[in-house]
Amino acid sequence: MKFPKVPMRKYRNIPVVIDGIRFDSKGEARRWGALRLQERAGLIDQLDRQVSFTLVEKTAQDRAVTYRVDFTYRKAGRLIAEDFKGYETKEFKLKAKLFRAKYPEYDLIITNSKGMNQ
Repeated sequence: MKFPKVPMRKYRNIPVVIDGIRFDSKGEARRWGALRLQERAGLIDQLDRQVSFTLVEKTAQDRAVTYRVDFTYRKAGRLIAEDFKGYETKEFKLKAKLFRAKYPEYDLIITNSKGMNQ
């Protein structure tokens, strides 16, 4: 039996579907599972995924600039916006900087496949 060739993804991520939810990578899916366990244990609350924030409002000439984080939640009274990244692009770094300036009430946490926070 021959399987069709699937083109290599630019950042080598492998999308997966777990419990009917599509994740952009296996690592993002694992992180969601870990956060769900923390939510059940009462360590975090208000867990949500794929939340969009407007960084620059729409003008007559241009569309709005938005940034969608993988997860948002509240931990110990602090609002957390978390993004799982295998690779940090220049665009991501710029959006992260704009996000931190516009939404100081959120702590932006970047996680990666090694499980390290930055």
